[in-house]
Amino acid sequence: MVDKKKAPVFCENYCIICKGARAGNGLFKSLQNIELKIMGKDGCPWGKARTEYYGVTPDQPIPK
Repeated sequence: MVDKKKAPVFCENYCIICKGARAGNGLFKSLQNIELKIMGKDGCPWGKARTEYYGVTPDQPIPK
């Protein structure tokens, strides 16, 4: 279970693939799609933590 007090920031701020894909970079979108197909819809462990905390998958922006 994710600690709701501490946001998982790696996928959001530091992961070059996820951050680049959400910014619209085609290369990173392709790499992220491959990762999501291999690892599942939530992606890597950091992506899974982000999905649990924010409720959106790594390829989607955080809702306002």
